[in-house]
Amino acid sequence: MKILLVEDEERLASFIRKGISAEGYEVEVAYDGRAGLDLFRREIYDLIILDVNLPQINGFELCRLIRSENETIPVLMLTALDSLADKSDGFNAGADDYLAKPFEFQELLLRLRALTRRSGSRPKQILRLADLELNLDTKTVTRAGKRIDLTTREYALIEYLMLNKGKIISRVDISERVWSLNFDTNSNVIDVYISYLRKKIDKDFSPRLLHTIVGMGYVLRED
Repeated sequence: MKILLVEDEERLASFIRKGISAEGYEVEVAYDGRAGLDLFRREIYDLIILDVNLPQINGFELCRLIRSENETIPVLMLTALDSLADKSDGFNAGADDYLAKPFEFQELLLRLRALTRRSGSRPKQILRLADLELNLDTKTVTRAGKRIDLTTREYALIEYLMLNKGKIISRVDISERVWSLNFDTNSNVIDVYISYLRKKIDKDFSPRLLHTIVGMGYVLRED
Protein backbone atom coordinates (compact mmCIF):
# COMPACT_ATOMS: atom_id res chain seq x y z
CA MET A 1 0.00 0.00 0.00
CA LYS A 2 1.62 3.25 -1.17
CA ILE A 3 0.49 6.59 0.29
CA LEU A 4 1.24 10.15 -0.78
CA LEU A 5 1.29 12.59 2.16
CA VAL A 6 1.18 16.30 1.29
CA GLU A 7 1.92 18.28 4.46
CA ASP A 8 4.02 21.43 4.84
CA GLU A 9 4.66 21.08 8.59
CA GLU A 10 7.85 19.01 8.51
CA ARG A 11 7.66 17.77 12.10
CA LEU A 12 4.06 16.63 11.69
CA ALA A 13 4.84 15.07 8.31
CA SER A 14 7.74 13.16 9.86
CA PHE A 15 5.53 11.97 12.74
CA ILE A 16 2.78 10.76 10.40
CA ARG A 17 5.24 9.13 8.04
CA LYS A 18 6.99 7.19 10.81
CA GLY A 19 3.71 6.13 12.39
CA ILE A 20 1.98 4.81 9.30
CA SER A 21 5.21 3.31 7.93
CA ALA A 22 5.36 1.25 11.13
CA GLU A 23 1.93 -0.13 10.14
CA GLY A 24 3.33 -1.45 6.87
CA TYR A 25 2.44 1.41 4.55
CA GLU A 26 4.92 2.90 2.09
CA VAL A 27 4.84 6.69 2.39
CA GLU A 28 6.19 9.49 0.22
CA VAL A 29 5.99 13.10 1.41
CA ALA A 30 5.61 16.38 -0.45
CA TYR A 31 5.87 19.67 1.44
CA ASP A 32 3.88 21.89 -0.92
CA GLY A 33 0.98 21.50 -3.30
CA ARG A 34 3.00 21.77 -6.49
CA ALA A 35 5.42 19.06 -5.38
CA GLY A 36 2.44 16.92 -4.35
CA LEU A 37 0.86 17.28 -7.77
CA ASP A 38 4.15 16.41 -9.48
CA LEU A 39 4.54 13.25 -7.37
CA PHE A 40 0.92 12.26 -7.99
CA ARG A 41 1.46 12.56 -11.75
CA ARG A 42 4.76 10.68 -11.66
CA GLU A 43 3.96 7.77 -9.32
CA ILE A 44 1.08 5.41 -8.64
CA TYR A 45 -0.45 5.69 -5.16
CA ASP A 46 -3.20 3.80 -3.37
CA LEU A 47 -4.25 6.69 -1.14
CA ILE A 48 -3.51 10.41 -0.66
CA ILE A 49 -3.45 12.47 2.56
CA LEU A 50 -3.74 16.22 2.01
CA ASP A 51 -3.30 19.23 4.26
CA VAL A 52 -5.31 22.27 3.16
CA ASN A 53 -3.08 25.26 3.94
CA LEU A 54 -0.27 24.33 1.56
CA PRO A 55 2.24 26.55 -0.26
CA GLN A 56 2.01 26.78 -4.07
CA ILE A 57 -1.36 25.02 -4.43
CA ASN A 58 -3.79 24.70 -1.51
CA GLY A 59 -5.27 21.35 -0.58
CA PHE A 60 -8.76 22.05 -1.94
CA GLU A 61 -7.41 23.02 -5.35
CA LEU A 62 -4.95 20.14 -5.31
CA CYS A 63 -7.77 17.72 -4.56
CA ARG A 64 -9.77 19.09 -7.49
CA LEU A 65 -6.78 18.67 -9.80
CA ILE A 66 -6.25 15.10 -8.61
CA ARG A 67 -9.93 14.31 -9.09
CA SER A 68 -9.83 15.69 -12.65
CA GLU A 69 -7.21 13.07 -13.48
CA ASN A 70 -8.22 10.19 -11.20
CA GLU A 71 -11.79 9.73 -10.01
CA THR A 72 -11.21 6.72 -7.78
CA ILE A 73 -8.10 7.19 -5.63
CA PRO A 74 -9.09 7.71 -1.96
CA VAL A 75 -8.26 11.20 -0.60
CA LEU A 76 -8.20 12.08 3.11
CA MET A 77 -8.12 15.75 4.09
CA LEU A 78 -6.08 16.32 7.26
CA THR A 79 -6.28 19.94 8.38
CA ALA A 80 -6.81 22.41 11.21
CA LEU A 81 -9.73 23.91 9.28
CA ASP A 82 -12.60 22.12 10.98
CA SER A 83 -15.71 24.24 10.43
CA LEU A 84 -18.71 22.75 8.63
CA ALA A 85 -18.04 25.10 5.72
CA ASP A 86 -14.43 23.88 5.49
CA LYS A 87 -15.54 20.27 5.51
CA SER A 88 -18.11 21.05 2.85
CA ASP A 89 -15.38 22.62 0.70
CA GLY A 90 -13.23 19.53 1.17
CA PHE A 91 -15.94 17.07 0.17
CA ASN A 92 -17.01 19.28 -2.74
CA ALA A 93 -13.39 19.26 -3.94
CA GLY A 94 -13.54 15.47 -4.10
CA ALA A 95 -12.23 14.30 -0.71
CA ASP A 96 -13.47 10.95 0.59
CA ASP A 97 -12.87 11.73 4.27
CA TYR A 98 -11.94 14.72 6.44
CA LEU A 99 -10.01 14.58 9.73
CA ALA A 100 -9.42 17.76 11.74
CA LYS A 101 -6.19 18.60 13.56
CA PRO A 102 -5.30 17.94 16.32
CA PHE A 103 -6.17 14.28 15.96
CA GLU A 104 -5.54 10.98 17.69
CA PHE A 105 -3.08 8.94 15.65
CA GLN A 106 -5.18 5.81 16.15
CA GLU A 107 -8.13 7.57 14.56
CA LEU A 108 -5.99 8.43 11.53
CA LEU A 109 -5.11 4.75 11.18
CA LEU A 110 -8.76 3.75 11.45
CA ARG A 111 -9.68 6.24 8.73
CA LEU A 112 -6.89 4.96 6.47
CA ARG A 113 -7.96 1.35 6.94
CA ALA A 114 -11.57 2.21 6.19
CA LEU A 115 -10.59 4.04 3.01
CA THR A 116 -8.35 1.24 1.81
CA ARG A 117 -11.08 -1.34 2.42
CA ARG A 118 -13.54 0.80 0.53
CA SER A 119 -11.15 1.26 -2.38
CA GLY A 120 -10.34 -2.45 -2.56
CA SER A 121 -13.40 -3.04 -4.70
CA ARG A 122 -12.92 0.03 -6.89
CA PRO A 123 -12.99 -0.41 -10.69
CA LYS A 124 -9.74 -1.02 -12.51
CA GLN A 125 -7.95 2.18 -13.41
CA ILE A 126 -7.63 2.13 -17.18
CA LEU A 127 -6.20 4.86 -19.41
CA ARG A 128 -7.31 4.69 -23.04
CA LEU A 129 -6.39 6.34 -26.33
CA ALA A 130 -7.94 4.84 -29.46
CA ASP A 131 -7.26 1.08 -29.07
CA LEU A 132 -4.29 1.63 -26.75
CA GLU A 133 -5.01 0.74 -23.11
CA LEU A 134 -2.85 1.12 -19.99
CA ASN A 135 -3.90 -0.52 -16.73
CA LEU A 136 -2.56 1.51 -13.81
CA ASP A 137 -3.23 -1.32 -11.36
CA THR A 138 -1.43 -4.12 -13.18
CA LYS A 139 0.96 -1.82 -15.09
CA THR A 140 0.18 -3.56 -18.37
CA VAL A 141 -0.27 -2.07 -21.82
CA THR A 142 -2.28 -3.47 -24.72
CA ARG A 143 -3.10 -2.27 -28.21
CA ALA A 144 -5.97 -3.73 -30.20
CA GLY A 145 -6.18 -6.37 -27.48
CA LYS A 146 -2.55 -7.44 -27.95
CA ARG A 147 -0.27 -7.15 -24.92
CA ILE A 148 2.76 -4.90 -25.42
CA ASP A 149 5.82 -6.06 -23.49
CA LEU A 150 7.69 -3.07 -22.09
CA THR A 151 10.74 -2.52 -19.92
CA THR A 152 10.31 -0.65 -16.64
CA ARG A 153 11.56 2.59 -18.19
CA GLU A 154 9.42 2.20 -21.30
CA TYR A 155 6.38 1.65 -19.11
CA ALA A 156 7.16 4.76 -17.03
CA LEU A 157 7.46 6.77 -20.24
CA ILE A 158 4.20 5.55 -21.80
CA GLU A 159 2.38 6.02 -18.50
CA TYR A 160 3.53 9.63 -18.24
CA LEU A 161 2.53 10.30 -21.84
CA MET A 162 -0.85 8.60 -21.36
CA LEU A 163 -1.54 10.61 -18.21
CA ASN A 164 -0.92 13.70 -20.34
CA LYS A 165 -2.45 12.49 -23.61
CA GLY A 166 -3.15 15.29 -26.04
CA LYS A 167 -0.53 17.53 -24.40
CA ILE A 168 2.88 18.25 -25.89
CA ILE A 169 5.47 17.05 -23.38
CA SER A 170 8.96 18.52 -23.60
CA ARG A 171 12.17 16.51 -23.31
CA VAL A 172 12.92 18.51 -20.14
CA ASP A 173 9.65 17.34 -18.55
CA ILE A 174 10.30 13.74 -19.54
CA SER A 175 13.83 13.90 -18.15
CA GLU A 176 12.59 15.23 -14.81
CA ARG A 177 9.42 13.14 -14.45
CA VAL A 178 10.52 9.79 -15.90
CA TRP A 179 14.25 9.78 -15.23
CA SER A 180 14.18 12.14 -12.19
CA LEU A 181 17.25 13.88 -13.62
CA ASN A 182 18.17 17.38 -14.67
CA PHE A 183 17.92 17.64 -18.44
CA ASP A 184 21.17 16.98 -20.31
CA THR A 185 21.14 18.59 -23.75
CA ASN A 186 23.96 16.31 -24.88
CA SER A 187 22.09 13.10 -24.11
CA ASN A 188 19.91 11.32 -26.65
CA VAL A 189 18.52 8.79 -24.17
CA ILE A 190 14.99 10.21 -24.40
CA ASP A 191 15.00 10.06 -28.19
CA VAL A 192 16.23 6.47 -28.00
CA TYR A 193 13.43 5.42 -25.65
CA ILE A 194 10.82 7.27 -27.71
CA SER A 195 12.06 5.27 -30.69
CA TYR A 196 11.80 2.01 -28.71
CA LEU A 197 8.28 2.90 -27.62
CA ARG A 198 7.17 3.94 -31.09
CA LYS A 199 8.27 0.59 -32.53
CA LYS A 200 6.25 -1.27 -29.91
CA ILE A 201 3.00 0.70 -29.88
CA ASP A 202 2.84 2.14 -33.42
CA LYS A 203 4.84 0.05 -35.90
CA ASP A 204 2.27 -2.71 -36.40
CA PHE A 205 -0.85 -0.66 -35.65
CA SER A 206 -2.94 2.14 -37.08
CA PRO A 207 -3.46 5.02 -36.54
CA ARG A 208 -0.08 6.28 -35.36
CA LEU A 209 -0.39 7.65 -31.82
CA LEU A 210 3.08 8.80 -30.73
CA HIS A 211 4.10 12.00 -32.49
CA THR A 212 7.23 14.15 -32.44
CA ILE A 213 6.59 17.89 -32.46
CA VAL A 214 9.82 19.39 -33.80
CA GLY A 215 11.40 21.82 -31.38
CA MET A 216 8.74 21.20 -28.72
CA GLY A 217 8.62 17.57 -27.64
CA TYR A 218 6.27 14.60 -27.97
CA VAL A 219 2.55 13.96 -27.78
CA LEU A 220 0.25 10.96 -27.64
CA ARG A 221 -2.85 11.69 -29.66
CA GLU A 222 -5.11 10.19 -32.29
CA ASP A 223 -4.86 12.25 -35.47
